[in-house]
Amino acid sequence: MSEQAYEAKGATVEEAIAAGLAHLGIDRDSATITVVDEGSKGFLGLGGRLAVVRLTAARPAAAPAAVDVAPGKATTPVEDSAPAEMPVEEDAEAALALEVVQSLLGKMQIKAATTIRYSEPDDLTGEQLPVVDIRGRDLAVLIGPRGEILDALQYLARLIVGNQLHRRARFLIDVESYRERREQALTRLAERMADKAVKSGRPMTLEVMPAYERRIIHMALRQHPSVRTESDGEGSRRRVRIYPN
Repeated sequence: MSEQAYEAKGATVEEAIAAGLAHLGIDRDSATITVVDEGSKGFLGLGGRLAVVRLTAARPAAAPAAVDVAPGKATTPVEDSAPAEMPVEEDAEAALALEVVQSLLGKMQIKAATTIRYSEPDDLTGEQLPVVDIRGRDLAVLIGPRGEILDALQYLARLIVGNQLHRRARFLIDVESYRERREQALTRLAERMADKAVKSGRPMTLEVMPAYERRIIHMALRQHPSVRTESDGEGSRRRVRIYPN
């Protein structure tokens, strides 16, 4: 018998325990759990601390599995066909993001339903991000002109979650599928402006956009045979320019 010990962190004691059990690959009954720090949320999550627990498990040495092999035949490892799950870290971020957004909406006295989903895989990296979906009535106040209020809400929520997790938070917030509609509109805009650049032989400059929207333009035209895109400007004044090849 050999003992395994692991110190885990989470937004709450229960999340820290779940992360530790997942890391050790054991159930709760097989672990001795010591709460090192119960953590603190602070004010709106700012200045808070993560919960810390120490898990100790007695684990017997695994005996090698017996395999019958016919003479002259090689064995082929069997792949695990279980579906892939999101990493524990992402699950913790998603759960905390949902909690923070619900808290912010409550303080703003806005009644809405909130759920978690994951974005479509990124075209280049395959990465999927947690998305907090907000749905309800009369939620235009949460979007604002060209999504400015929504971007500000997302920035604040990411700041709070990142402070609690002690790392950069990367989840998204969407209201009534606004970001999906905006992505479709930007993709159509990119295609129209690319056509204009090709026909006129001159670069086309788009309006000032946040990094998230500029990336949509770049991705929409990344395989266009007749144009290339670049971001120009400084800070919050950056915009995309479309150049004919």
